[in-house]
Amino acid sequence: MASDFLAGVPLAWSEQPGELPRRFSNRQALEAELQRRFPEAPGSLSPTRGGRHQAETLLNLIQPERYAKGRNFLNGPVTRLSPYIRHGVLTLAEVRDAVFARTRARQGSEKLINELGWRDYWQRLWQQLGTGIWRDQEALKTGHRAAAYADALPADIREGSTGLACMDDFIAELHHSGWLHNHARLWLAAYLVHWRRIRWQVGAQWFLRHLLDGDPASNNLSWQWVASSFSHKPYVFNRANLERYSNGSFCRSCERHQQGCPFEASYEELTAELFKPLPSSREQNTQELNSRELSNGGAKSLTFSRPILWIHGDGLGQANPALVAHPGQPALFVFDTELLAGRSPTTGDPTNKAEPVSLKRIGFLYECLLELPISLRQGDVAAEVLGFARSHGGDGIITSASVDPRMAAICQTLEQHLPVQVLAGEPFVQLDREPDLGRFSRYWRHAEAKVWAQWSPPQ
Repeated sequence: MASDFLAGVPLAWSEQPGELPRRFSNRQALEAELQRRFPEAPGSLSPTRGGRHQAETLLNLIQPERYAKGRNFLNGPVTRLSPYIRHGVLTLAEVRDAVFARTRARQGSEKLINELGWRDYWQRLWQQLGTGIWRDQEALKTGHRAAAYADALPADIREGSTGLACMDDFIAELHHSGWLHNHARLWLAAYLVHWRRIRWQVGAQWFLRHLLDGDPASNNLSWQWVASSFSHKPYVFNRANLERYSNGSFCRSCERHQQGCPFEASYEELTAELFKPLPSSREQNTQELNSRELSNGGAKSLTFSRPILWIHGDGLGQANPALVAHPGQPALFVFDTELLAGRSPTTGDPTNKAEPVSLKRIGFLYECLLELPISLRQGDVAAEVLGFARSHGGDGIITSASVDPRMAAICQTLEQHLPVQVLAGEPFVQLDREPDLGRFSRYWRHAEAKVWAQWSPPQ
């Protein structure tokens, strides 16, 4: 059976010694190869395929008005574009323009554009917070001390055997596909943090191991929004809310249906049950939002005669500015062995824990990469990039901008040996000043008009 993995890759392409293979007879062969190379990675490939071809198929299906009306339902018309946006297969600017092209009246597309704004907001916050994204941004509004929350996932949550049909289904879907509807993510996060009293960082790490679209920006700050360390109050839900937006599909089959559902209560009753009254004066623990440069030197202008391109996990698309500016130059992606195997604890995570990234995530990245004309390696990222540069006689390294502090650290290591130029792509919105990022509403008041100024109403 012919493989579709080589779409867009020159037929003359061949792997060099030390490089990962690019040709597979089918998806099962790819999975077997990844299992061999990443033995610590749990699970199997996701039903969701990586790559630009699949991303464009989904992009062509978006209907902004239907999205606005039904997005909160588990079976609603959501775009499922988030994994491709997260890894730069599609840029926010591309998705924004695709929405604008389908917009006859602004009102019908405002909700979808607003959701794209949330991702831009989270990324700006990550740029300012750096590793602080793993720490509480504000004091909890639950009335409980941080010590009241557990530092590990209980076995029944890891195994999806809580006895709650809704939660067990969400856990199974997370482990199987690496994607969850946003409502399911909120419900599952609230259950962990408020009903089971587990630290939000533990849940955030768990999601990042499995979610194809997981990144510490949208993931961690959404967990903090649920936990109330980056919101005015904790997020909770009740059975009526879950039944409405899941069309009652879980409650009918739940073994806890007759034994007492923990979500069967009014919001007032749940608040009284789950939280303690707050003292009249409580200490705030708001972190300072200090601006940082984009990935170590994004504004530098350098000229190289023999550059090599370093492609990382935030720029796996054809619009990667390094690939656009220097087509045909030797390019490399490195699978970070220590990070993927969970032997490198996440910097800034106060639980100081790390576990292997799932095969779903690795496989999604691999499929995205197979559509790009680049070499693939695994190992220490900086060492492999420098070795690649030496083997090609490179006199400089060009990469794309990222707000991930890990990327900035790698750039600093590389610059000890070769100059590095960081190129930024088209932004979602160009702002004339740094916005107030204390809450999304403050950012959006500043950004919304400028976003919509890029839309041209149909004549």
